[in-house]
Amino acid sequence: MPINSAAVLPAHHADFIVQPARYTPPGPHELVVRNRAVAVNPLDAIKQSTGDLMFRWLPYPSVLGEDVAGEVVEVGSDVTRFRVGDRVVAYAVGMEKERNHESEGAFQLFTVVSDQLAAPIPASLSFVEAAVLPLAISTAASALFQDDQLGLRHPVGSATGVSAAPLAEGATVVVWGGSTSVGSNAVQLAVAAGYRVISTASPRNHERVRHLGASDVFDYASPTVVRDIAALLAGIPVAGVLAVGTGSAEPAVAIAVATGAKRVALASPSVSLESLPRRRGLSLALVKSGLGLVGGNTALQARCRVHGIRARFVWGSSLMNNEVGPMLWERFLPAALAEGRYAAAPEPRVIGEGLDQVQVAIDTLRRGVSAQKLVVML
Repeated sequence: MPINSAAVLPAHHADFIVQPARYTPPGPHELVVRNRAVAVNPLDAIKQSTGDLMFRWLPYPSVLGEDVAGEVVEVGSDVTRFRVGDRVVAYAVGMEKERNHESEGAFQLFTVVSDQLAAPIPASLSFVEAAVLPLAISTAASALFQDDQLGLRHPVGSATGVSAAPLAEGATVVVWGGSTSVGSNAVQLAVAAGYRVISTASPRNHERVRHLGASDVFDYASPTVVRDIAALLAGIPVAGVLAVGTGSAEPAVAIAVATGAKRVALASPSVSLESLPRRRGLSLALVKSGLGLVGGNTALQARCRVHGIRARFVWGSSLMNNEVGPMLWERFLPAALAEGRYAAAPEPRVIGEGLDQVQVAIDTLRRGVSAQKLVVML
């Protein structure tokens, strides 16, 4: 049996440490992946910073992490899409409720993943490049396509050369935060579904977001950005607005009000949680963040009710339980990656090699990252 090890969070607010871990065989619809690259996400930093305020159900020590890319070393009895030796990218869901928190976390050498949340990696894509995708693309797809979110139509076709037929002229989606991990994937997915995409980013990332498919990109820091987007979209049907990034909810709702859009998907809280200090008990920063979250969301929802707008927070793993998961991971992504119709974005930035670099990567994430995903090689 393979020898496993993991970077675990041993206690509230502690540093990640590397220690031996159990190797778990797959269930009937599961794979065991020998991880070659893993990526870190704000969720990992938030769990470390806030203790049991988030993911209260996780035991200690905890194996966190959502993004894996590597080789299949074992397949479950009912798996038909994969074989031992396949290169795959997969969404590790060990942090979610009612999962095997020990075996399904990403920050270890061997991770158990669902075959329904995995896709083959084509020869043209490295493990490092593929590792940027899982949580971000799953969150973007949940936000865009789930009926309880924006409810957009799905990308059409998976055969070579087939892409989504354009919708009625002007059918538009606004993605606030197009250079973020979730935003980079949302732009591409919405375009693949036939929508025109308007996005925001800092000026240095405008060309990057246009390359992903956005037709127009605005400076999110401009004092007139909401008015400018509304003027561009005057008289044009807007299917929905996706808000990505701290502070994105308020301008996203303002755009919906100005354009008549009735659905807003919220992928980020109104205040930053991953940068909170790592210590037990209450802190001024924690209290201010909590008050900001509650007060900001209350005011936001009140404005939405006045204008008949539905604004809901999105949870990336929700696609495990609806039709969006199979659409994305089984029918769309494998062919799109193989045919070069989909880019692994944003760009990876390798922090180092080895599980001891997980803490380094999360510390780097807290200091701020733009248009990049932080990856650790294994």
